[in-house]
Amino acid sequence: MRIFQISKEAVLFSICSLFLYAVSNAQIKTSLATIKIDLNKELQTMEGFGASDAWRCQMVGKNWPMEKRNAIADLLFSKELDKEGNPKGIGLSIWRFYLGAGSAEQGTESGITDEWRRSECFQKPDGTYDWTKQEGQRWFLQAAKKRGVEKFLAFTISPPVQMTLNGKAFSSQKVNMNIKKGMLPDYANFLVETVENLQNKEGVTFDYLSPINEPQWDWMAGNNGKASQEGTPATNEEIFDFTKLLSEKLKAKGLKTEIVLGEAAIINYLYENVNEETRDDQINAFFGSSSPTNISNLPNVKKVITGHSYFSVWPVKDQIAYRKKLNLRIKPISGLNYWQTEYSILEQPGETEIPGGSGHQRDLGMKTALFVACLIHNDVAVAGASSWQWWTALTRADFKDGLIYLDDGTNNGSMIDGYCKHDGFFRDSKLLWAFGNYSRFVRPGMIRLEVLNANEKETSNEIMITAYKDSVKKKIVIVVVNSSNESKTYKLDLSRSLKNKELIPYVTAENSSLKRGIILKNNTVKIPEKSIVTYVGEYK
Repeated sequence: MRIFQISKEAVLFSICSLFLYAVSNAQIKTSLATIKIDLNKELQTMEGFGASDAWRCQMVGKNWPMEKRNAIADLLFSKELDKEGNPKGIGLSIWRFYLGAGSAEQGTESGITDEWRRSECFQKPDGTYDWTKQEGQRWFLQAAKKRGVEKFLAFTISPPVQMTLNGKAFSSQKVNMNIKKGMLPDYANFLVETVENLQNKEGVTFDYLSPINEPQWDWMAGNNGKASQEGTPATNEEIFDFTKLLSEKLKAKGLKTEIVLGEAAIINYLYENVNEETRDDQINAFFGSSSPTNISNLPNVKKVITGHSYFSVWPVKDQIAYRKKLNLRIKPISGLNYWQTEYSILEQPGETEIPGGSGHQRDLGMKTALFVACLIHNDVAVAGASSWQWWTALTRADFKDGLIYLDDGTNNGSMIDGYCKHDGFFRDSKLLWAFGNYSRFVRPGMIRLEVLNANEKETSNEIMITAYKDSVKKKIVIVVVNSSNESKTYKLDLSRSLKNKELIPYVTAENSSLKRGIILKNNTVKIPEKSIVTYVGEYK
């Protein structure tokens, strides 16, 4: 959740050359005629694919016409099929609900320039609560529940403004948490009270609570005294102290909500010492056996470390290296899982890769969709992520940061006050549907399978494959990303026979949005050029 102005050097590679850097279970060499999958070779258990409501849903869910709200909710959450058997939506299985800090009530005095980046707070300055706040976000919460979303995650990025050192939702100091002395228990009480009351009033169980976001950034105002959004830094010790308080209070309330910790700004903050600010090496800090800030044995803490894929994507040789290092650090810690919990495009790979060459300039087409699909693949197959979550479901900006785009019909988006606040046009993207190739079919509890004949050294025709099984329903799901200019055909070699020898493909390509294809027979897999295809079948 960083501001849009990025100053990284542009890296100009073509997709064809970039993905010559393959990894085990990641890619298949050109001469390979068979995809070989052993259903007994099990890897991580998947825990869901999600996105957040942050900021934008507060306007759309409160102000937009009901027909449009429901249509947007269908695109995000629906698991239904139309009469041709095509998915109506991408069936997200995790919905991230943002617990705001109160900058919206401050208005322009908040110091946050964009009204869509300010948020309401359930707690009023006098410490009482108003459960009518965050109306738009609560509408989408109900829409997600109604459409069968399985998991809900509450997250926050700043203490309520009445608790902060500067009375703002952004920080006045570097490194340490922006909170008044002695107010940490009050902050913990606020989060636990909010989760409990939302569950009671909305009828939605929050499975997870993420209490800290990107603590490695300073989240301070610019030279003009203004900030782009809410946020606070925090040291590992402060995070531990806060987690301990939250853990105790959740247990005392009898809540089942589990704390998920990390939300590292860049994934290398999880596994190495980046600087001397004690905001890094978080796997060791929170799960190392000899660490004084180990949280493993605290109640209501899920054994997972979370991170964001920002600034670790280009060039792809570094993308692979980051994820290999992360996986190597996680594997030795028994039971520890990794979630990728936030990404939108902040890199600058150049015009050859994505329209506009960076996160600026929205793209509803396949280039951006393929760019992100390849990253999802590598986060899952190389880093071993058991969950993958996009940053924000909706955007009104001319930027590649949403799954669904909002505009007024005259341009590609804007961030001026009042723009699309009460109505507008909404547009799906190929990125939405490409994400759906994973989220719609790879459901919580499915187990990723090893692709046995993937070869790390002899690569690649831009084919990236992951496979999953549902042991109860005896279902197999295979997701294939083909970023090349040629269609590909393979034989599928499964260790178990397919029921009726059938696979159903669902294709996202330039002229297809998760469209159901013709049933494939005889274990043949056909992958169109520039596409993401999910194959669904049943095994005996």
